[in-house]
Amino acid sequence: MANSKRQLFIKRRLRVRNKLRRTNAGRMRLSVHRSNKNISAQLIDDVNGKTVASASSLEKGLGMVGKNNIEAATKVGTAIAERAKKAGVETAYFDRGGFLFHGKVKALADAAREGGLKI
Repeated sequence: MANSKRQLFIKRRLRVRNKLRRTNAGRMRLSVHRSNKNISAQLIDDVNGKTVASASSLEKGLGMVGKNNIEAATKVGTAIAERAKKAGVETAYFDRGGFLFHGKVKALADAAREGGLKI
């Protein structure tokens, strides 16, 4: 029986996350979630199990409420890089989850890099 799209997404997400955990132990994780209407990013400390910083297109301060395009992803990426600097985080590894690294996800990563976060 064929796997559903959701099952394939979950398999891909777990494969990516487990590979990153093996190679980047001790560093913060920049996790991205993309829905049909919004995009969000979290900077997670896996050792302590805490979220250090987060940014989302749902925030009114970014001016992109309800948008999920490359422009919104760029603003979220710069916001997460700025908040990471305030929290004292300079390096993180990029966890794309089950999403492919192109389009909005790539725009968010590039904006975070330009904001000073080393990915």
